[in-house]
Amino acid sequence: MATYVLVHGSYQGGWIWKTVGNRLVDAGHRVYRPTLDGSAERRRNARPELTLADQGQELADLLFFEDLQDAVMVGTSMGGMVVASAAELTPERIKRLVFIDALVPVPGESVPTINSRSPHDRTKVMYGPEPANARGQVFNDLPADVEDWALARYTRQPIAPTDDPVDLRKFWSLPWQVDVLRCTKSSAPPEAHQRRTAERLNGAYSELAAGHYPMLSHPDEVTAYLLART
Repeated sequence: MATYVLVHGSYQGGWIWKTVGNRLVDAGHRVYRPTLDGSAERRRNARPELTLADQGQELADLLFFEDLQDAVMVGTSMGGMVVASAAELTPERIKRLVFIDALVPVPGESVPTINSRSPHDRTKVMYGPEPANARGQVFNDLPADVEDWALARYTRQPIAPTDDPVDLRKFWSLPWQVDVLRCTKSSAPPEAHQRRTAERLNGAYSELAAGHYPMLSHPDEVTAYLLART
């Protein structure tokens, strides 16, 4: 039995991993789908001072308080950064890191730099379209019924955890077992960024013909990919 910790990205919560998580459980594995502070059902905790380090510490605390060992940590989108932040705090509890269309910045980088966008206005605390205007801007590469389900759960994203330049020096200095899966129909994070993650961490690099939310559009393929990495 493997232990998977599935970490979501921007505009999401643990809910985005529900289908894949249930299939991993059906295959006999243990699965955690935490929702990061400031997101989804925890959106009321969003605040200007919430940082990537806070979210990484929270995830590291989950590993400790649940007595998790040999965990397969899976991050998507900005969840890759949170996985990296948690990993450097508790490397002894981690077996493998899996980055699915994920951001893994080197020290000093930020998401605006990687994704070639302008930084968000910090006075607003959150970024992303208002829920009433999210259709056509978020989750628009999904089948209609899945898009409706996802949009009903959409929440805006705290700014600081994504826009602050990262430290992560310890993370990049440690050896890891790493797998990188890039979604070829997604423009961000860029291909070069994801290839760099695999190359610098001596990991395996693969591609999937999917958009940025493959756990919703291609749950069979994502589940099979993860099962092969127990």
